Amino acid sequence: MGVMPSAPVSAWIEAARPKTLPASLAPVLLGAAHAWAIVGHLNVARTLLALFVALALQVGVNYANDYSDGIRGTDDVGKRVGPQRLTGPGLAAPGAVLAAALASFALAALAGLALIAVCKAWYFLLIGALAIVAAWYYTGGKHPYGYIGGVADLLVFCFFGLVATMGTIYTQVDHANVAAWSSAAGIGLLSCALLMVNNLRDLPGDRDSGKKTLAVRLGDNRARWVYYAYVCFGCLLAIPTSVVAAAILALAGFVIVRPVGRGASGLELIRVLKHTGLLTLAYGVVVGAAAIIG
Repeated sequence: MGVMPSAPVSAWIEAARPKTLPASLAPVLLGAAHAWAIVGHLNVARTLLALFVALALQVGVNYANDYSDGIRGTDDVGKRVGPQRLTGPGLAAPGAVLAAALASFALAALAGLALIAVCKAWYFLLIGALAIVAAWYYTGGKHPYGYIGGVADLLVFCFFGLVATMGTIYTQVDHANVAAWSSAAGIGLLSCALLMVNNLRDLPGDRDSGKKTLAVRLGDNRARWVYYAYVCFGCLLAIPTSVVAAAILALAGFVIVRPVGRGASGLELIRVLKHTGLLTLAYGVVVGAAAIIG
């Protein structure tokens, strides 16, 4: 798999892209809260297993992206302003980065198998397998869907919104309500907003390297409008759970999107990415709390 990398631990942590982790935490917290609201109690063990699966998959896909983009040359254009990569700049051997990705996927699979065994929902085997395949082929393989504008957004919406939220619910209860499905869609849109602002930041380099993300296909101005729409409609989909929660989140969202409207680029968009991630996490906490109280 290659020699052990000389990159410091801090570089490996940055390559794991901590700013994207709220997209994994939030739907699990939201799903656990809705399950609690439905049955009146929380299964802590199943929630912790679901959290571990989500985080391990997220870290795995981030390392897999680092590896695949690095060996493909996507990170060699010289216009990248995002988090430090390991493979492209040669900070770590490609085999070591691939090993880190595969190890993360393996840990996610083991935790997922434990969760499935506990809740006896064996149909999750197929869903889990699809999640790992989707994580790898985001930028891996001969035809990565992350390079096809729109497909990545759709799958992010499905896996980080509907599957993560509703999957957490159905590992604890056997039914869900409209509010749960609506908020799951909302958090899926916020996850798409995270993807869009990330791709907006990388737009110049992606365009020159032939990476046809939705931001590249739309162009800078229209990509910003789609980002606004993701945030706006994501917050509004919290209304079936709580009008107050939706209003609070919409106000926070308005503040967060303003730099994008003023033409933020490069390093400024890294801050927007961080704030969008925090909004996503806040969505899971605030809407989840509203579901329990309600």
